[in-house]
Amino acid sequence: MLNRCRLVAATAARLGCRRGLSSGGAPPPPRPSRLLLAAAVGTAAAAATVAFVDQRRRLAALPGGALTAVTAAAASDNVQPTVYSETKDHALYLTIHLDPRADKREVLRVAANLQKLVDKVCPPDLRDESDETWAGVGFGYSFYRAAVGQSGSAASVDFSYPHRRGALGELPSTGGDLFIHAKSNQVSKLFELCQAVTAAMPKGSVRSFEDIYSFVYRNGRDLSGFIDGTENAADEESRKQIAVARGGGSFVITQRWIHDLAKIRDSKPAELESFVGRDITDSTELRRKSISSHVARMTGGNAFEQKKQFEIVRQSMPYGTVSGESGLFFIAYAASPDNFNFMLDRMVGKGSDSHSDDIMRITRCVAGNYWYFPPTSELAKFA
Repeated sequence: MLNRCRLVAATAARLGCRRGLSSGGAPPPPRPSRLLLAAAVGTAAAAATVAFVDQRRRLAALPGGALTAVTAAAASDNVQPTVYSETKDHALYLTIHLDPRADKREVLRVAANLQKLVDKVCPPDLRDESDETWAGVGFGYSFYRAAVGQSGSAASVDFSYPHRRGALGELPSTGGDLFIHAKSNQVSKLFELCQAVTAAMPKGSVRSFEDIYSFVYRNGRDLSGFIDGTENAADEESRKQIAVARGGGSFVITQRWIHDLAKIRDSKPAELESFVGRDITDSTELRRKSISSHVARMTGGNAFEQKKQFEIVRQSMPYGTVSGESGLFFIAYAASPDNFNFMLDRMVGKGSDSHSDDIMRITRCVAGNYWYFPPTSELAKFA
């Protein structure tokens, strides 16, 4: 339920932004009050929930009874379940670094059987929307080239992730061979899945791995307080067009950011808004913003509602603990790594100008890589 409210809230914020445009130079109408906005979001969320429940009932009547909407879509369009589906309350981000001597064919076999591991953790005949788990698997550039080679659907694409540096910090390239992205409303299911995956890997094949578990914070906000994913396409078909390459594969970026929560807490809202380029309350885009604001860096300019040169499907969520590190695990899908390269270059001032992204004044990136999530038909060949 929360993930659907989150999407509706982001959509409401985006519509509010568009309503700020006016014709003939007239001043924009006043923003709706928070109470009115909350009422609109609540009504839309209720309608979305009714539609979702009706859809679940129709799917439950099919043979097998437990086929979910996203599984049905993936089965029909050759796309892994996590690529353009909605977020859930929690996510698992599992990065695996292999021993150089690992049997690549055996590793591919484990990856190809990911859905079987999901079914063990969450049996199809018992699952419902409260605990269903969607999972997808991707490969790092070097591993994919070595294990799959020229027969792969992404053989001709360079999706290596370069280390980038800018005036406000670095975007390190930390690599990885396998990456699993899974979503569930129960974090325990994700924990079980991580155990199942690591146990299934060939003996001695894993050099190291990192499992990060995320959560929904304040109905879809980042730990900085800003609504996350405001510019995501709201409808499934649009997200699919942005995220899926020809044939059903998708390119993925992952980055782990550690927030300076003390600085965020001590900063005035106006300063934080200048860094991001949005209102912290409702995510409305600022009409006047710096060329170094996050919105301006990502879109390609600081004009109001600047036409975006590239789009991505964000699946990011907060992670961490109060006693340790916390921040945002950034993950997004796109039909080409070019979409990511444009945005990351602009974050560090590479290319058309030398401005770095002001968002890096309150957070720092400590890990990053690109991955390729093959179409389901390609994965099936590895089983």
